[in-house]
Amino acid sequence: MQTSRELQEQLRSIDHKGYPAYKSLKGSYQFEGYRLNIDHVQGDPFASPSHVSVFVPMKQAGFPDFCLKDELAMGALADHLARQFGAQVNRFTFKAKGSGKSGLISVTHCGQEVLCRTACEVKREGITARFAVGFPANGRTINSRELEKIFFEYLPVCVSQAFCYKNLNARDVKSAVELAEDQAYIRAQLKERNLAAFVADHAILPRESGISSKPMKSSVEFISPQSLRVNMDLPHKGKITGMGVPRGITLIVGGGYHGKSTLLTALELGVYNHIAGDGREYVITDESALKLRSEDGRFIKDVDISLFINDLPNKKDTRSFSTEDASGSTSQAAGIVEGMEAGSRLFLLDEDTSATNFMVRDAFMQSVVSPEKEPITPFLSRARQLYEKAGISTILVAGSSGAFFHIADTVIQMDNYRSVDITEKAKALCGDFPLNNQDCAPEFCKPESRRVMTKDPDGAVKRRDYRTGEIKSSEPERLKVKVMGKDGFLLGKQTVDLRYIEQIVDSEQTAALGMILKYVAENLVDGKRTLPQIGEYVAERLREKGLEFFAEGSYIAGGYAMPRIQEIYACLNRYRRA
Repeated sequence: MQTSRELQEQLRSIDHKGYPAYKSLKGSYQFEGYRLNIDHVQGDPFASPSHVSVFVPMKQAGFPDFCLKDELAMGALADHLARQFGAQVNRFTFKAKGSGKSGLISVTHCGQEVLCRTACEVKREGITARFAVGFPANGRTINSRELEKIFFEYLPVCVSQAFCYKNLNARDVKSAVELAEDQAYIRAQLKERNLAAFVADHAILPRESGISSKPMKSSVEFISPQSLRVNMDLPHKGKITGMGVPRGITLIVGGGYHGKSTLLTALELGVYNHIAGDGREYVITDESALKLRSEDGRFIKDVDISLFINDLPNKKDTRSFSTEDASGSTSQAAGIVEGMEAGSRLFLLDEDTSATNFMVRDAFMQSVVSPEKEPITPFLSRARQLYEKAGISTILVAGSSGAFFHIADTVIQMDNYRSVDITEKAKALCGDFPLNNQDCAPEFCKPESRRVMTKDPDGAVKRRDYRTGEIKSSEPERLKVKVMGKDGFLLGKQTVDLRYIEQIVDSEQTAALGMILKYVAENLVDGKRTLPQIGEYVAERLREKGLEFFAEGSYIAGGYAMPRIQEIYACLNRYRRA
């Protein structure tokens, strides 16, 4: 390892040279109180910026033991520090001048959710922060004096102010860790109390707008119906009350614009912890919960959808169903089966984004089209069996069909954003509106996974020998990932469409999914391993080594956030070339 003084001398020696001379800076340098690592140097001032990291030993950082006692506390601290570092860096980005991306200092911009990110990691040995720096140049000539400002003037201030406990607000640090511990306590209580979710009284569920996840000002606070209210005695905050959503089948109803979908959205994002002030800090959902919807046109391969669809007119085998262009009903059936495969214990559905013919068939339609002519067994006929035989609960928003009242264990009405338990009223009315032929569904049989991921037969690079004219194949080209926000990514030439995976909350999760799928495609797809075997392998490596396991080379950059196993399975299932 070199010293900071040696870095300064190197910078001055390459000043005004061609941009490639920056490559000589790659390495580690000891500064006062931390180590600077230049992991990757961009090849051009207009290219993606260079990858840089700092490591602050815990002895210098000085954080107390309560911040480091377990993974939960260290994860909460890492999120808090990433936000502090981002605030510091924003003061200095582009203060160093030059061409292209010169002077850019880019760090993760955290949202309302607390995610495990490569941008900042806390371990008992110390803190690692990863970020990007645009190495300055005039044209394509090195301007190392400007980079010297970044490394020797701006960065030391950012590191000191963000990663040294003595310079932080101790109360905020403690609050971040204690909030995470309170949230973990509620998650544990869900299992003990046989609950699918918990929504605290006085929670703020509406968001500012469709493009802002911050809480809406002057919105109606959530208040639990008395019949569903439970008490929680949190380790730090103390006693709170809120709505406990029981396991089983829960129906959310109400008029348009009264808050049904707002409540469901809060529940689907309750799989994550939220920061203080978000309004949903104590909205906690079973961490395996999966939001399902129809996805016209999605890719499906070898999925057993016979639980819902059988006897297709084209005689297609629904026990190993494949299509390049799924309908709304087949896509939703596949999504449920894939969710079961991923270990989900709770399904979240909104009638508005579901395939109507998949969800329910009313009495009139059953009279016109006899059951033997209808290949679809609607979700209405399977929801009870999913709970009783597979242990999977359902929370469903219904706005048009009253048939779901007949299968619901709990019915919550949203009235002007206020919740009312109308279970008894709904059950009393069910006798006046009987259902026809809902018990004629085929026997429940848990689906079996038959999908074996196979390599793309066209993956090899074909070249013509210019002397003989013979076509030869070489090893497949290394795949490249291009992330397209939260909507998906390109892997090689194939688009992996994740637009309808609604519980992805950050583009850094999408970037991580791209990195994971690239590793899977290049190292695990062999025509023998099944998708569940690959999923289990990925999950185990993430538990053992985190996202660094899937990175290429000797380092991992900032810009990746941990996805859940549910999103990993969704990604694997939508990769068309496997």
